[in-house]
Amino acid sequence: MTRELHLSVALGSAGPRSAAHWTGLVQLAELGALDFVTLDDSLDPADGDGRLDAVAVLAYAAARTSRIGLIPTVTTTHTEPFHTSSALATLDFVSEGRAGWLVDVSTTGEAARAVGRRDPAPAPELWAEAADAAEVAARLWDSWEDDAEIRDAGTGRFIDRDKLHYIDFEGPHFSVRGPSIVPRPPQGRPPIAVVLDAQGRDDRWELAARHAEIVLLDAAGPAAAREARTELLKRADRDDLRVLIRVTESPDRLPELLADWHAEAGTDGFHLVTTDPTEELPAVIHDVVPALRARGLFRATHSGRTLRDHLGLIRPDSRYAVRTETAL
Repeated sequence: MTRELHLSVALGSAGPRSAAHWTGLVQLAELGALDFVTLDDSLDPADGDGRLDAVAVLAYAAARTSRIGLIPTVTTTHTEPFHTSSALATLDFVSEGRAGWLVDVSTTGEAARAVGRRDPAPAPELWAEAADAAEVAARLWDSWEDDAEIRDAGTGRFIDRDKLHYIDFEGPHFSVRGPSIVPRPPQGRPPIAVVLDAQGRDDRWELAARHAEIVLLDAAGPAAAREARTELLKRADRDDLRVLIRVTESPDRLPELLADWHAEAGTDGFHLVTTDPTEELPAVIHDVVPALRARGLFRATHSGRTLRDHLGLIRPDSRYAVRTETAL
C-alpha cells in the first residue's frame, strides 16, 4: 500500500508585503490541501524594514481560510514565554485549531540592541532557554482544564477555579507561576516545530526530542534523513513526532525527487522552501501536487479541520487534569 506523504511550504519572511499579500499565498496553499504553511519572523532590524509580525499576519489569514495549518516563527530570545503562549493560543482560537509554533532564537547584537533587554548570548544558552520557553508554554496551555469555562450568566460564574492550575515553573531562565490568561486552546497544545540539520547534533536536537511534534529537517540525501529520523525517534521515545525534509529545488523536478526520497528516507513528508513564493507556489499547487496525487502520494483534500488532524497527531490531555483524576 502506498504511504501518503505530508506536504507543507515555507512562505519566507513576513515583510514588507501587506497581510493581504501573504493571505493570498496561504489561500493558494490551502487550495492544494497542504498540511501547513510557515511564516518566518525576526527581531533583527538588519532583516528589513516594514516587517509585519508573523503571528498577526497569520491571524489575519486565519479569518480568510478554513483548513490549512498556520505556523509562525516566534523567537524565544528577548520575549517572555507567557506572552508567546498567549499569542499562540489566541491564534489557535482564531483559526479554530490550526495554529503551530516554529521555535527560533536570536543571536545577533543588532536584535539585542533593538530590543534593549539583554546582551547577545551564545547559541547553546539561547537554545536551552528556548527549551524552557517551550516547556512553560505547554504548561500554560494545560493550566486551564478543557471544561474550566462555565459561562453561567444566571449565577455569574465564568470559570471553575478548581480547574485552573498554577504551573509553578522555576528554571535558570524563567520563573512563571501561571495560570494562563487565555483558556486552553482548541488543539490543547498547538504543535511545536523546530528546524534541524541532519549532520549537526546541536542543542536544537534536545529541544526537538523533548518538545517538538514537527521537525523540519535539512538533509543531504535520503540515507542521512533516515538516520536522523531514527535517532530523533530514539531520543524522543514517543511516536508523536513528524519529520518533514526541507527541499530547495525547482518545481519541475519536485514530483520525481519527492517520490524517490519518500520511498528511500522513510520520513513523513516534505517542507518546500521557496525563494520567491509568489512565483513558485502556483507551480507547486497546479503542477507538483497533481503529479503527487497521480502517484498516490498525496491526498485530494483535507480530511480534518485542525493542524493535528492533518498530521495525525492526537489532542493531548491537560497534564493537570490527569493528575487530579489520578489523585481521586
